Amino acid sequence: MGEIFGFSHNATLLIWTLITIVFLIVFISKFKWNPFVTLLMSALILGILSGMKPLDAVSSVTKGLGGTLGTIAIVIGLGTMLGKMMAESGGAERIATTLINKFGERNVHWAMMLVGFLVGIPVFFEVGVILLIPIVFTVARKTNMSLLQIGIPILAGLSTVHGLVPPHPAPMIAIDAYQANLGKTILYSLIVGLPIAILAGPVFGKFIGKRIQVTPPQKLVEQFAPKENRDLPGFGITLLTILMPVILMLIGSVADIIDPDATNSFTLFCEFIGHEIIALLIAVIFSFFSLGFMRGFSKEDISRFSSESLAPIAGIILIIGGGGAFKQVLIDSGVGGAIAEIATHANVNIILFAWFVAALIRVATGSATVAMTTTAGIVAPVLALTPGANVELVVLATGAGSLVLSHVNDAGFWMVKEFFNMSVAQTLKSWTVMETLLSVLGLLFILALSTIV
Repeated sequence: MGEIFGFSHNATLLIWTLITIVFLIVFISKFKWNPFVTLLMSALILGILSGMKPLDAVSSVTKGLGGTLGTIAIVIGLGTMLGKMMAESGGAERIATTLINKFGERNVHWAMMLVGFLVGIPVFFEVGVILLIPIVFTVARKTNMSLLQIGIPILAGLSTVHGLVPPHPAPMIAIDAYQANLGKTILYSLIVGLPIAILAGPVFGKFIGKRIQVTPPQKLVEQFAPKENRDLPGFGITLLTILMPVILMLIGSVADIIDPDATNSFTLFCEFIGHEIIALLIAVIFSFFSLGFMRGFSKEDISRFSSESLAPIAGIILIIGGGGAFKQVLIDSGVGGAIAEIATHANVNIILFAWFVAALIRVATGSATVAMTTTAGIVAPVLALTPGANVELVVLATGAGSLVLSHVNDAGFWMVKEFFNMSVAQTLKSWTVMETLLSVLGLLFILALSTIV
């Protein structure tokens, strides 16, 4: 629509972008519009306001949605199937009980953090909470420990993996947008993720657990009571099944580092099985046997589990696609380039910039996934003009920013509040503080790591 009020073209683009993001925030958080519909509307509005032809804006939306979901939809679908197999087989319960026995009751909160971290690798945060909340109730009852002292470490483990560790969709979106190396990102995410999960989980959980005493809702306790005499799968086979996609992806990355030109067939094979889609596909098929047929489930049972797991993720996939559409319009309309030019001239630290943008969008929209998807579109052009930047650490900074300050506009906030039977104030003092600790500590660790790698 040209320049407005005498502003330069870049400034005009930024004003339209700000107006569109305010529209996006208000309609999602205040008017409770569906995020997918609102993201599509926002993308089209931004495209038209920034001077794109209406049909070009539509093409940009479809290109962004399709391009984002090309890989991510498969990753989400396969990851959810893997999580479902864990739930139905009792694999998550086996991991929890084994770690509790190994760590002892006094150190059980450390075991819970590891449980959240490990179980969170193949499943969504929300799925992980539903999967593990029965274990939280059971352990709290057995050990007579505070519910939050047990629960916060699990939540910290799940949330850290959700924001930082591939193959979760949010970091995968940033990896794709920034053209980052998957293996390096996994390695750095573990270096950063484990310490912050410890500090925001067992350490903070012990502190807050003494100050906020809550009891789980009785109906939930009855609903989540573990099945009596349940025959659980072995710890080793369960752990192997959960970690298989990560192991395969690391094998592919190591092969690429050793033989970057892929001069022999073994390297090509390792890169093939290390591709995120193939790695997850292998893990899911393996889980059908390790957590399915070997546990006595029939082929009809496994088919039903697979089908049931896909229905709840349709909305999540569409929201991610909508975020991808918005990201593409940011790029095609020239907004990304305008932001890149301004940030480059201002000599902004790219890690701080990525964290800050993701944090702003997270606080405004309440969605870590929307925050990462939208931030990827804003940061990618800046990154392209920042030679020498550690791209993998920018992925992690985007993820860390997307975790900050979860509050009343975040579905996860209400899920935690209800499951732990807390008031809004108690949830803000526990869950919100934990998420913010993860985010800020994550930024500090990433900045520290950037001085070394």
